[in-house]
Amino acid sequence: MEPDAVVCRGVTVQRGRRLALNDVDADVARGSITGLLGPSGCGKSTLMRAVVGSQKNVRGTVTVLGEPAGTAALRSRVGYVTQSASVYRDLTVRENVTYFARLTGATGDVAEALAAVDLGEVAHQRVKDLSGGQVRRVSIASALVGRPELLILDEPTVGLDPVLRADLWRRFRRLADDGTTLLVSSHVLDEADHCDSLILLREGTLLATTTAAEMRSRTGQTSLDAAFLDLITGTEATP
Repeated sequence: MEPDAVVCRGVTVQRGRRLALNDVDADVARGSITGLLGPSGCGKSTLMRAVVGSQKNVRGTVTVLGEPAGTAALRSRVGYVTQSASVYRDLTVRENVTYFARLTGATGDVAEALAAVDLGEVAHQRVKDLSGGQVRRVSIASALVGRPELLILDEPTVGLDPVLRADLWRRFRRLADDGTTLLVSSHVLDEADHCDSLILLREGTLLATTTAAEMRSRTGQTSLDAAFLDLITGTEATP
């Protein structure tokens, strides 16, 4: 069996007097969708940056695809989509994806990356003329064109309507089924149902590693928001 795509042990990040992450242990299985969930400000983005290797002052160890996080050998193997769209608004959709393919030396197919997020019909349009949801997809396509083994998505569905959110999650599932490992953050607890496993954070501390089904079973709640609140307060379901 292959080792996990991501292994975090004792990950701690201090920001001034505040611990952004406090001794976090977490694993991300290969070929799966792992949800990194919790309220805004709980440390999700900090943990993702630690996995990418761009976070400063990280204590503990983060191993990604068998290598220390942030090493040069991982640059072509890891895709990272930040909360803010990292694309050029004055270029067309295709020009953006082509640029990032050349920048990373990617061998992936631009048309294939565009098709993966349903942007083929707007490939000729400038990014500045697209909707917010489409711009977010351009960022994802720009990361996908390199065919990364690990795709890290920081709040990819924030601000999207329910139809677009559901469509993106269907596309994420197809990527995982094809072998890509996804680590996806969200503060919308109901999105946990789309994930194979969950890492729950609160105030920089690991609350639980679990699944949506285990959360409901453990707390007796059908709502994942309610289940999360029960886990915070230590409330368990009564046998």
